[in-house]
Amino acid sequence: MNNQDLNSKSLNRRFPPGFLWGTATASYQIEGAVKADGRGPSIWDTYSHTPGAVWNGDTGDVACDHYHRVDEDLDLLAELGVGAYRFSVAWPRIQPTGKGPANQVGLDFYRRLVDGLRSRNIEPTLTLYHWDLPQQLEDEGGWCVRDTAERFAEYVDLVARSLGSDVERWITLNEPWCSSWVGYGIGRHAPGIQDIGMAAAANHHLLLAHGMALPILRAAVPSAKVGITLNLGDHQPGSEHELDVAAARRADGNLNRLFLEPVFHGQYPQDMLAHYATSKPGFSVVQDGDLELISQPLDFLGVNYYFPSTVVDASRAKEARVAGYRVALTEQFPDLHLRSLETPGRDRTAMDWEIEASGLTTLLVRIRDEYTTVPIYITENGAAFDDYVDPNGHVLDFNRVAYLQEHISAVHDAIDAGVNVQGYFVWSLLDNFEWSYGYSRRFGIVWVDFPSGTRLTKESFRWYRDTIQSNTVEYATSIGST
Repeated sequence: MNNQDLNSKSLNRRFPPGFLWGTATASYQIEGAVKADGRGPSIWDTYSHTPGAVWNGDTGDVACDHYHRVDEDLDLLAELGVGAYRFSVAWPRIQPTGKGPANQVGLDFYRRLVDGLRSRNIEPTLTLYHWDLPQQLEDEGGWCVRDTAERFAEYVDLVARSLGSDVERWITLNEPWCSSWVGYGIGRHAPGIQDIGMAAAANHHLLLAHGMALPILRAAVPSAKVGITLNLGDHQPGSEHELDVAAARRADGNLNRLFLEPVFHGQYPQDMLAHYATSKPGFSVVQDGDLELISQPLDFLGVNYYFPSTVVDASRAKEARVAGYRVALTEQFPDLHLRSLETPGRDRTAMDWEIEASGLTTLLVRIRDEYTTVPIYITENGAAFDDYVDPNGHVLDFNRVAYLQEHISAVHDAIDAGVNVQGYFVWSLLDNFEWSYGYSRRFGIVWVDFPSGTRLTKESFRWYRDTIQSNTVEYATSIGST
C-alpha cells in the first residue's frame, strides 16, 4: 500500500487488551488554594510572585481551583472514560515546611481524591514530586544539597502510609531534568537560579531522592508498582558533519543519558562527567552507594514526550542557514555549544515546538534496545494551541486532535516493533497554569475560563473519549508524507 492509499483510507489500529488510557495534571498547575488548610509556600509560589518571572505576572494562587472543584473534575474524568488518572501531591500541603509531622487536612484532600477516583473505577496514578518544593527547604539549599533528598524520603513515607492501601501505581519524580537544569541551570523555572554546577548537583540529588524513596514505598505498600517519569527526546544532528554529530550527542547526554544511565545502568555517562568536570559542585556530590540506590529495579518507566530536536554545533550555524534552516540565535545552555534548528515546512505548536510523532517511536525503540524492557507508560504527551470558544460555544481544536492521533499512532508503531508500552496519558485534562508561560498556553482537552474556572469540553475531549472506548486509533504514520 502506498502513501496515497494510506492518506485516503482510514485504518483502525487496535491496542492490546488492557492498554491503560489516562490523562494527567500537576498540583501547582491546577489546585489553587495556596494558603488553604495549612498549606505552606512552595518555590513556585515564590517564583511566580517574582516580578518578570512569569508571563503577565500570572500565579498559581487560584489556577483551576481544583482544590474546591475536585468533584466536578472527577465527573469529567468519568465522562471521558479513562482507566487511570495521573495527579501529583503538593509536598507543602503535607509538610508545610518540608519536614515534621503530616498536615492531616492536606492528606485528607488527597484521600478524598483517591476515594473519588476509586468510586468511579479510575485507577489513581500518584506522582510524589511535580516541582512544588517547600520554600523552606529551598532556603536551606534546595536540591543542590543532600539533605533535601533525605527530607523527600520522610515525606514519601507519610504519603505512602496514608494513601498506600488504595494507590497501586506510584511515580517518584516528574521530569527531574526540568527541576535541575531549567530550575537551577538557566533559571526559567523555580527557583530561578542560573548556575550549571548547581544544576548538576541538583540532577544527582533528585535521582538520589528517587532512590531513597523506592525501599520506603515498597515497605509501606508491598503491592506498589513504582517508577519514575523522565522527559526524553530524540536529538538528531543537522548534518553528518562530525561537529554536528558531536553536538547532538551532547544534547542527548544532557537531556537523556544523565538520567537513563544512572537509573538503569548505575552510572553517569563518562563524556558528560568530563563535560561538567569544572562546574562546581557538580557531580562531585556523588557519594559511595548512591548509584546503587538510584539504579534499584523499577516496575515501569514513565516517558514524557512532546517534540523532536535537530541541532548543529554552534560554530556551524552559518552553514545551517545556508542549507535553508532557521537557526536559534542563542541556546538555552551555552555550555553545550550548539544551536537548535527549525525544520523547514514542519508544523509547530503554540509553544513553538515542532510536531514530529515519529520521534516518539524512535525514542521508545531506543529505550528498549539500550536501557530497559520494563513496562513503559507515556505519562505525558500533548500540545498547546491557540484555542478559543466559537460563537456556538464550542472549542473545535482539530489541530490538537491531529497531534494526538499522530502520536498515539506512533505509540502503536512502537508496540508493533516490540516495545512494552502499556499505557498513554494525555497532557492535560485541563487548561492550567503553564509555568513561566502563565495562562497564555492551553494544553487541556477541557477549556478552563480564567479566572471564573468554568469548564467546557473541547473537540479533543470527545475524540479521546471515542479512542478510549474503541481502544483503537486511526492510522496516522503517513500524515505529511510525500
